[in-house]
Order: sequence, then structure tokens, then C-alpha cells
Amino acid sequence: MTHPLDRPAWTALRTRQQALAQGEGRALRYDGDYAIFAATGDHAPPSLAALGALIGATGPAIVLQKDPLPPVPGTRVGKHRMGVQMAAETLSGAADMDFLELGDADAAEMLALATLTEPGPFFAQTHRLGDFIGIRHEGRLVAMAGERMKPDGFTEVSGVCTHPGWRGRGYAGGLMRVVAERILARGETPFLHAYADNRGAIALYESLGFRLRCDMNVTVLEPD
Repeated sequence: MTHPLDRPAWTALRTRQQALAQGEGRALRYDGDYAIFAATGDHAPPSLAALGALIGATGPAIVLQKDPLPPVPGTRVGKHRMGVQMAAETLSGAADMDFLELGDADAAEMLALATLTEPGPFFAQTHRLGDFIGIRHEGRLVAMAGERMKPDGFTEVSGVCTHPGWRGRGYAGGLMRVVAERILARGETPFLHAYADNRGAIALYESLGFRLRCDMNVTVLEPD
């Protein structure tokens, strides 16, 4: 049996985030204002053909899944890296920091912070994928964390970033812990992704209680 998180974008776009799905049937992707992920439910030739047609019509996408991705008709691989997926059944320690709820009024600053720090793909409406919280200094947004993919029973912790001038103060870990605690309180399991060679980030996530679930293939597909 395939685990729901083996292809998290596929599971999310067929369940809790189906309102954001583009495509039909065998291949889906997020509305490009929200996220850049695309997925199929299997590697059958019709599914891969549908994915290629979808990318050809809508532009580049990232396929994030446990299994290696076979060649997709009509596309080329722009980049491939190995990542890890981690999940937390319980958390270590407790959150103890002042933070603010973020929303539409903060969207421009959130996008600017994400563009500067590159925590992962972040677009004009990414902040609407879930709840986001942040920290301000003298009115300036300097750190944030929030939610992204939402398969049934799970929510991804994402968008975690800190302005370079305010790093080393524990903001990223503290905000992540708050986000993950809220997810657990809803009866869901928090999960996240990182590149496999990002040992510093993985060590931070492990200190919070996240544990490796599986390796993940991160493949950027572009129209051929």
C-alpha cells in the first residue's frame, strides 16, 4: 500500500486542497500562484503522458515523491536532487516565544522575506495554503514559519525562514515548534522536507522531534 506521504502533493490535491488543483484525472498540479508542485497517482504510461501534457500547458513543475520518476513524455529534467521527508508524532520541549499571526496584510513582506532567504518555492498566494506566524523587530518581519501541503491527516511545516541579520536567535526552531504543536493539537501529523545534504537543517528538525520517514526524489520538470 502506498503511504499518503509518498506522493504528498497528489494526496493533498485529491483531498483537502483539491480546490487548488489544476489538471484532471491522472495528473494534477497546484495553482501556480500558490505552489509549483505537480504529481500523478502512479507511473502508468497514461499518467506520465497526462503529466507531460499538463506541464506542457502550464509550465515547469516540481515532482516530489518517494519513488524515482521515470521519463515523462514531452518534458526534460531541469534538476534532480535527493531530499528527505520527516514527520513528528511528538515534539521535544515546548514553545516559548512571542510571535504574531500573519495573513493577507503581511503578504508582500512574507514574499520579500522568502525571496531573500529562499526557504523553498514561495509565491504570491503561498501564505494562503495554511496558517503562518512570524516575528517582527521594530515593525519589520524578520522570521516566519507556516503550513503548505495538506494531505488528509497530515500538514506540512514549510516557509521557515529568518532574515540573515536576525539568525542565531532560535527563531526558526521556535516558530516551527509552534506550528507543529498546532498541527498535533488538531489531531494531524506534522511533516516536512529538506534536501538530504542540508545537515544543519536536519539536525534542527531532529532536535524538535522530527524523525526520518523516507528519502524523497525532488525532480524539476520543464516542457521539452
